[in-house]
Amino acid sequence: MKLRFTKMQGAGNDFVVLDATRSPLPLDAALCRRLGDRRFGVGADQILVVEPAQSADVDFRYRIFNGASGEEVEHCGNGARCFVRYVRDHGLIDRDVVRVETMNNRLELRLQPDGRVTVDMNAPIFEHARLPFDGSGLKARAEGGFELWPLALAEGRTAEVAVVSMGNPHAVQRVDDVNAFDVAGIGPQVESHPRFARRVNAGFLQVMSRHEVMLRVYERDAGETLACGTGACAAVVAGNRLGLLDDVVDVHTRGGLLTIEWPRSTQGLQAHVLMTGPAETVFEGEISL
Repeated sequence: MKLRFTKMQGAGNDFVVLDATRSPLPLDAALCRRLGDRRFGVGADQILVVEPAQSADVDFRYRIFNGASGEEVEHCGNGARCFVRYVRDHGLIDRDVVRVETMNNRLELRLQPDGRVTVDMNAPIFEHARLPFDGSGLKARAEGGFELWPLALAEGRTAEVAVVSMGNPHAVQRVDDVNAFDVAGIGPQVESHPRFARRVNAGFLQVMSRHEVMLRVYERDAGETLACGTGACAAVVAGNRLGLLDDVVDVHTRGGLLTIEWPRSTQGLQAHVLMTGPAETVFEGEISL
C-alpha cells in the first residue's frame, strides 16, 4: 500500500499532512511514529489528519498525532495554520475561513491576503483541574495579577512557572537569556514533572519589551521544536497576566515570527487568543507501507 502525504511547515514546526476525507486511513501509533521518523520515514514533529466533520457547524475534523510517540494530542497551533493552507490548496474548500473540530476544541482558521494564517485559539484556561496541574502543598508567589508556582527540580533547583492551557497544558518560565538557558537540561524535568498528570509543554520566555519576546519550548514527547504555536499563545497570556506584556506581542521563535493578540484589556480573561503566522508546503510524495 502506498500512502500519499504532504510535508508542511509553520515557523519551522514541521508536519506530515494526510487526507482522510474520502476514506478512513489505517492510522495507529506505530504508523504515526514511522511517518514522523526522520531517518526511516518522512520526518515530522506532528502528523495532521484531515477528516470529515462530525458536526454540522464545522467544516472538518482536525486530528493531531505526535510524530515521536504516535500518541494523539489535543492541539497544535502551528499545525492548525498548515491545516487551513492544505485544505485550501487541495481544493477541499473554497473559503478563506475554515471551522474545525479537534479532540477537545473548535477553532476558526482564517487565510490572510498576505498568505499568513490567523487562528482563533479560543480563550485560555486557568483552572488547574483542566490542565491538569496539582498545586496542593505549594505556595505560589503572586506577580501582577497571576501566580508563579515553584517546581522542585534535580540538584536542589527550583523553576517558577505560570501554568495555563490553550487546549493543551503549558508551564511558562521567565528567563533572562533564552539563547543561553539550559533548555535541554531543564525542559525534560518540567515536561515530566509529577505535578502535571499528563505532562506539560515547558516554555522559556525572555521579555524584550512589552510587545516583543523571544521563546523556546520543550514540547511533550517531541523535545525542543523550532516553534510551538500554543506555546507562544500561552507565553503571551502568562506574560500579560504577570503584568509584563501588552495585548499584541511579536514572538520570536527559532523557526520564525508569530504574532499573538490577547485583548484582555478590553474583553477580560475570556478574550480569545489570536495567533498569526506562516504556513508553507515543503513537498508532496508517497510512502510504501
